[in-house]
Parts: sequence; C-alpha cells; structure tokens
Amino acid sequence: MKFNFKIQQYQTDAVDAVVRVFQGQGFHDKISYIRDIGTQRTDDVFFAQDMQMSFIPADEQLAFGDIDGAGDTGYKNEAVELSDEQLLHNIQTLQSQNNIKLSTSLVKDLGRCSLDIEMETGTGKTYVYIKTMFELNKKYGWSKFIVVVPSIAIREGVKKSFEITADHFMEHYGKKARFFIYNSSNLNQLDNFSSSSGINVMIINTQAFASSLKEDGKSKEARIIYSKRDEFGSRRPIDVIKANRPIIILDEPQKMGGDVTQKALKNFNPLFSLNYSATHAKHHNLVYVLDALDAFNKRLVKKIEVKGFEVKNFRGTDSYLYLEQIVLSSKKPPMAKIELEIGYNKSINRETRILSVGDDLYFVSQEMEQYKGYTISEIDPLRGTVTFTNGEVIKAGDVVGDVSEKDMRRIQIRETILSHFEKEEKLFNMGIKCLSLFFIDEVAKYRQYDENGDEVLGEYGMMFEQEYLAILNEYITVFDTPYQKYLKSTCSDVSRVHKGYFSIDKKTGRSVDSQLKRGSEFSDDISAYDLILKNKERLLSFDEPTRFIFSHSALREGWDNPNVFQICTLKHSDSNTAKRQEVGRGLRLCVNQDGNRMDAQSCGDSVHEINTLTVVASESYKTFVTDLQSDIKTVLYDRPTVATSEYFKGKYVKVDDVPTLIDDEKANAIEFYLIQNGYVDMKRKVTDKYRQDVKNGTVAELPDELKPMTDGIHTLIQAVYDDSVLKDMFTDGHETKVKENPLNENFAKREFQSLWREINHKYAYTVDFDSAELIRNAIAHIDKKLFVSELQYTTTIGLQKAEMNEYEIERGDSFTGEKTRTQTLKHAEASQIKYDLIGKIAEGTVLTRRTVSAILQGIRVDKLYMFRNNPEEFISKVIRLINEQKATMIVEHISYDTIEGEYDSSIFTAEKATQSFDKAFLAKKAIQDYVFTDGSADKSIERKFAEDLDAAEEVCVYAKLPRTFQIPTPVGNYSPDWAIAFYEGTVKHIFFIAETKGTMESLELRPIEQAKISCAKKLFNEMSTSNVVYHDVDSYQSLLSIMSSI
Repeated sequence: MKFNFKIQQYQTDAVDAVVRVFQGQGFHDKISYIRDIGTQRTDDVFFAQDMQMSFIPADEQLAFGDIDGAGDTGYKNEAVELSDEQLLHNIQTLQSQNNIKLSTSLVKDLGRCSLDIEMETGTGKTYVYIKTMFELNKKYGWSKFIVVVPSIAIREGVKKSFEITADHFMEHYGKKARFFIYNSSNLNQLDNFSSSSGINVMIINTQAFASSLKEDGKSKEARIIYSKRDEFGSRRPIDVIKANRPIIILDEPQKMGGDVTQKALKNFNPLFSLNYSATHAKHHNLVYVLDALDAFNKRLVKKIEVKGFEVKNFRGTDSYLYLEQIVLSSKKPPMAKIELEIGYNKSINRETRILSVGDDLYFVSQEMEQYKGYTISEIDPLRGTVTFTNGEVIKAGDVVGDVSEKDMRRIQIRETILSHFEKEEKLFNMGIKCLSLFFIDEVAKYRQYDENGDEVLGEYGMMFEQEYLAILNEYITVFDTPYQKYLKSTCSDVSRVHKGYFSIDKKTGRSVDSQLKRGSEFSDDISAYDLILKNKERLLSFDEPTRFIFSHSALREGWDNPNVFQICTLKHSDSNTAKRQEVGRGLRLCVNQDGNRMDAQSCGDSVHEINTLTVVASESYKTFVTDLQSDIKTVLYDRPTVATSEYFKGKYVKVDDVPTLIDDEKANAIEFYLIQNGYVDMKRKVTDKYRQDVKNGTVAELPDELKPMTDGIHTLIQAVYDDSVLKDMFTDGHETKVKENPLNENFAKREFQSLWREINHKYAYTVDFDSAELIRNAIAHIDKKLFVSELQYTTTIGLQKAEMNEYEIERGDSFTGEKTRTQTLKHAEASQIKYDLIGKIAEGTVLTRRTVSAILQGIRVDKLYMFRNNPEEFISKVIRLINEQKATMIVEHISYDTIEGEYDSSIFTAEKATQSFDKAFLAKKAIQDYVFTDGSADKSIERKFAEDLDAAEEVCVYAKLPRTFQIPTPVGNYSPDWAIAFYEGTVKHIFFIAETKGTMESLELRPIEQAKISCAKKLFNEMSTSNVVYHDVDSYQSLLSIMSSI
C-alpha cells in the first residue's frame, strides 16, 4: 500500500506564511562559491578519497545536479537581502491577517530571524516543512537545509516521511530532495551536501550534538567534527557545513532546549531558523497557528472518546459488579449488561448477563448471599445508570466491590476489544483497517520464555485471547457478508490477531523492556522503531491479520499509525506522563486501502463519525478528561476571551479577497450587533445562544454596512475562547449507544414503496452551454472581483505614546505615527520562474486553452498585470472566479437522463454507525425506528423538522435519506435530506423531497451549495415526469406554504 498525499488548504497556508515573510527577496539560484576540497594525497591509500563521489548510480547523478567530486564548486544559500524593518513589517502584516498577536521586534536567535509555526500533533508538520523547503527553493532559490530533531524515534519518522513523499513532491515540483542522516563516520556525505546544487537536507538528532557538537567535547564524535581530519582532506567538517549558510528547521524545539544545542547550532552559521511544534516553550516570531482547538474544529484530527472506570464500594458488602453497558432495542425496554459472580457447585465464576427491570441478582447468581436486596428497579439509558431496590446506583463503567489490579486490567482489555468490534464492521465496509494499541510497562506481562527459550503468553496475553474469543463469538453470524467472511477467515486464529513490538536483546534475540534514555520517558532503540516504521503500511492492509498491537510505553513516540482507533494504557497512568502524549499517538485521520486520507475532502461532514479515537483509561472518565483538558489548555495559543470593540479594531478581514481593515466605527457596530442579539453577555463573553445559532445556521444577519465582511467577522467572533468549547472535544465512551437501526414495517407501506420507486433511479447529466457566454460572464466577474496583493513596504518614524493599554500594544498602536512613506517593491524582473499561465488555469477550470486565452485577453489590462505582483495568487484566484461563473451557468443549461441501475434498500442500514442515544429521535412514522439528526441540542432544525413530520396528520411515512443516495451535479455529488409521502388528498403533491437549511436566503448559501440545490430542483421539478417535487425548506411550516406554490 502506498500513501497518497493531497494538497490541503491549511497546510498550504502554513507553507505560505513562511514564504511570505521574505517577500521582496529576489530569486537567486545556484549561488556558487569555491569550496575547500582539502589537500589531496596522491599515494594509493588516500587517492580513493575523491573517487568516493562516483558511488552514486549514474542515473541519480543527473537528478542531484552535476556532482563533480574533483571540482571545487560548492553551492550555498544566498543571504537575505531584506532589512530587519522589512522582515518585521512582513511578519506583522501576516500576523494581523491571521489574527495573531503582533510581534514588537524581530527575534534573531539563529540567523536573520527565528520563526515559529505552531501545528497540532497529527496534522502533518513534517509534510509542511518538507513542502516549505520546496517552496523556498522555487521562490527564492534557497537549497541547503538542516532538520534538527530531539530523538531517534522522531529522526526515523522524519526520514520515513522524506521517503514516502518523494514521488508526490516530484510530481508537483519536478525535483527530488537529497536527504541523509548525519553520521560522523561517513563524512563524504558533507561533500555531496556542499557540491550538489539541488535541494539538500541533512537530518541530525540532538544526541549527536551533545556527543559530537560540543566544541571542547571529549567524545570521539565531537573531536571529529571540530578537528582537521586526514581522511577528510585536512578540513574541519564544521567549516564545510558553515560555508553553505544552511536554513535550520527545528522539529519539536521545546524538547531540545539546552545551551549546548543552541550553541552548536550557531556554529552552523544558519541563514535563519524555523521552529515547528504543537507546544512552543520559548517564543519567537509566530507566523502560523493551528492549535488543538483549531485542528479539532476544522476536523483535521480524530474526535476523542474516553472510556473511564471508577471503582466504588456499596455499603456493607464486597459483592463484585461491573455494569458494561445499557443495551437498547426499539421493541423492548432498555436492558443492562452486567458482569457478576455466579456460585456453581464447584466454583464461583464471573459471568456477563443481560438483565432487565425486575431481575433479582440474588437469584441470577444462584442465591449468593452478597446479592440479597439487589433487584433492578430502573434502567436509565440517558444517564447510563441502573438503580436497585435497595437504593444503590451504578453507572456504566463502574466497577463495584473487591477489585484487584488484575480485574481492572481484564476489564480494560475487554473494553478495548469491544470498542474495536463496535467500529470495525463500518470501517471494514469503507476499506479501512481498524487497529488497537496497548501500551504496557513490562514485556513479561505479555510475553515470557519457558525453559527451552520458546515464547509463551504472559498474563495480559492470556487475558486478551480469552476475552477476544468470547467477543468474536458474539459477533459471528450465519450471514455471508464480506465482513463476516473476513472475521471467519483472517480473524479467527486468535494467536495471529495480536502481536508485540518490543526492543530485542541483541545477544539472546528475546524481547526485553526498552531502556529509557536518561532524563526522558522514551527509548533510543533504533531497531524497535525501525520495525514499527517498516511495518507501518503493512499493518494497514486487510491481508495482515494483526489488529491488536502490544508495545512498550517507552516506544510511544514511534507509533504514529493513522489507523489506530483504540489506545489502552495497561499501567497506572503516572501523573508525569502528560495525558496529551498518551492520546497524541492516535490523533491522525485514518487512511483506506488505497492510501487515501479519510478527511473532510473525502467524506464531508461524517469525518468525526468515521474518525473516533477511543482511549481506554485506567481511571475515571472525569479525572482523565479534566487532566487532558488542563493539558490542552496550557498549550492552547493565547486566545482572546472577550468580544469587545477593542478586540475587533485594527483586524483585517477579506472582502472579495481584498484584506479590509475594521475601523473604530465598524468595530463598535459589531459589538452593538452582538449585544443586540444576545450573542455576548454583560462581560462581553460569547454566549451559548451564538454557538447554537452557528450550529443550526440561524445566525442573525449583520447590519448592511457590515454585510460584505460577514465571513471574516464570524471567524473573528468564533476565535474568542471559552472553556466550554473544550467540552465538545471529548465524549464519554460509556454513554448509551444505538447499535442496530433496521428498516421497520413503515418501509413496506404501499405509500413509501411507490415513493421509493419514483426516486430510486440513477442519473447522468449533460451540460450544453455556449462558451462565448461563459467568456463574457467570466470577464465581467474577474474585472469586478480580482485583487492580487502587491508587495509594498512603508518607512515610518514614530514616537511612543504617553499612556497605553494591552490592546494598543497588541495592535501596535502604542506609537504615534509621525511621517510615513510607502513604496511598492518593483522586483518583477528578479523572478526567473516561468509559469504556464493558460495551462494552469485551464487545468483548474477544466476548460480548453482556447477559452482560457479568450478570457485573459478580454480582461482589463490592469487586472492582467496583477499577474506580475504575485503569479501564484493570480492563478488561484482567477481559477476560483471562473469556476463560480461556471457553476451559475451550469444550472441554467443542465439536463438529466435516467440511466441503468438503482439503489438497494440496504443503503438505509449500511452505515452501521453506532450513534449516541441522546441524538436519536424515536419516531413513529419513519421507515427506521430511530431518526438521527444533525446538530446536537433539541433546537436543531433537523430535529424540529423530524418531530413536526412525526406529529403532522398529513404525513403518512418519511425517511431520512442516507448520504449514499446521491444525485450527480457538475459541482460534486449532492445528497438530499428527506423523502416524505403524504396521505392522498391532504396536500397538493403527495411525494416531496426536502433539503433542510438554516436559512431561506439564497445569498447566505455558498455558490456551490446553491448550484447543487438548483440542479436538484431542475431534476425533480422540471425534467422528471414523476409526481415527486423537491424544495429546500427551513421548517415543516415553510414546506407546507412552499408546496402550494410549486
């Protein structure tokens, strides 16, 4: 399997942020210098030195620039030509556009500037900095980079990233980066690093610094890099590195403080440095932020579900009880799945039973005294509790009575396997392999050796196999679905479904506990990391039977497998390991069998339904989540907490792509709007009403003068932080879930069947439009809307004000401006990159070169010249503007034909999502017992709509259509929300397809969304001969009033 990489906006933004800091720098490719090639000895022994270059295969030599071992040409990075003022001005412009606090001065720790890029774990930091290298090379010609990492685990991971992204970047940039890991015993790589003109990257871990880069260090490695070496032509390796003036990239700099490292890095003579981390300890000039909260809200990481366990004792008894879950069924009242002790003649066993209200545990347990008085009086699925007649209450996940550590571990293992199976079928049907990861602190608990040296299972291994077989048997059915075949073949041999990844003792070849590195909680064992990384792709394939992995907790850093859906730590979680570390290993979004990431691009709104990470904790839900939240809170980017006019003042928002300043008057208008609508409280904190309205799409309109800024203003309001936001990030793994939601008798009703026959078709569309019309519309649209930012710099002389407040300082208003002079940077002639303008735009708009060329010839000359300011931006904006015009025209000229094929009724039940009970609406008229609506609270438009349908006398039967029921449109497939059949004679049209939207204002919807809805209207209302009508509605009332007008 091969990972596929795609261009993602947030990653592009992170790359652009760095590139834009140097706006105004010219492009200088292959800046050469005469390099010191050392003294050459001609006797045979040493002559081999300069022949070493030819070890590179001939075909690769060309790709890396012509490496000439004997030549003395080296290539270095051109110096930064901008002044400190220009750099700071570029940084501040970026910060004000990205809503980041302004830096007051330029930080120059390493080189000309030190920039911080803050990105949450799991969002592709490594990908971003590799791409940044390619962009800096393309834009400014810089080609020498050094990546510094804090540990061997990360170093091996970075090397792996370079390997698997090579083809992807080759496709986009037409070149490969040469990368190598610094090794003091192979110094010739440094020569290649200097003499090659392509992109060259040296990867080095800080341990190498501590040992080999201490200037007066005693170690052998340290002596090598700082002294003249015979085998290196009497040169000092450090000087060879220095001459290149490399750009330094620090991965996780907070883990490598230490003066030694900082000092050693200065010896490299860096051009500038870039710091990438999720948690910066030391702050430099921050140019991009994507913290834990942003990553979650933008659905770039998995949603976290926590299964916690609480041990409690009932009064006067040590009876053992464990409430596993509450089982729902639409036909029967809720039941409880309880594990208890049962007294047989010869032994007392712990077994699980499914019990309902009125069951007496005393009889169930074969009359064991300890359970006297325990009769179930109530089972509450919403709160997840069971109450007994003697007043005792037990919650899902509670363990009662005499519980040893061993019992707890068994419960954790069982819960992990249960969560695994709960998700697996749905994931399997989407081609996603589901993995579970156990961290243990001694190998012997999982694997031991008998006297003959053969492997035998340890305590946890045995528990796992017993629990696995019991749960597997519950899941195996007589049906022959693909998933059942998979369970019966690949997954039935219990010894092959789990595997241990540990450090291996070199002498005995046995698995051993990983040695911790001094002063840290991780191990340095390369061989173990190597195995983990080597098998990364293998573990993602269904042919590999391993689905449950046991590993040593010291090897945590090496595990970054995107398809880990359960993490279970089988040890007492000591306070010093951050909860965030434990969870971080499973946050990446998963990939399917084709190596495609299951993100918002591939699965739309259902990202978090597919990507949920279950953490099986060894403590209660509350303690775990509270710790995790406080961990996250300490590292969140320092966000504003109140929405006052001061906060909005001086910020930039985009209007038609032009960054527009919010002045005092507008800022006051925004604050007034928030107060007026109850969106802020007396203290100007953002209220729940605002958040609810955003979720439901019913936000009050902004006053007219602010309307053009709508998107930008709401982004700013949503950036205001409140502790309650963190709550949405976690869910309780023990909450009651609806697992089965089959079709019921309503589906068979004559009315629904005839509606289903009307809409159950597959369609193909043709669009027939006149390119002359598109050219005209596109030209007008581009002339009106296109704006490309120009590079300018301003010189200002200013004096500090007498008094100032913190907002003024942040805004940079603490000086009074005296004189300013703005000049536009005229550097168009410095760029040597050639762009295929027409080709790029034709590719992005799927139009012919001829049409594109006609559009470009027609636009105003001043708009066309904007290309010179910023070619990349020009291309992407023109593509977007043409596509918008295309979307509106398509709708006018589309026609549909019915083609072969229809949907199977199983699409209603195929999603197999386990949804939480509080989102379920128990319906009477729907074709399934439960209807799941978007939006949580009872206020959501969909929920209200479903309740109204169920209560309306005119409605006979209705269905919430699954996302897989799709209508093709030129701007992407579209899935309508509801299909409704009314009783004949009660309304004008008895069959209705509805789309529920928060607003009926067509202006409020995005152009693409609008186009999809218009296509559906065209299909159902104009072309098809059936009796079905379609419209978007915002409530049941609006449906009835629209109905009469169609």
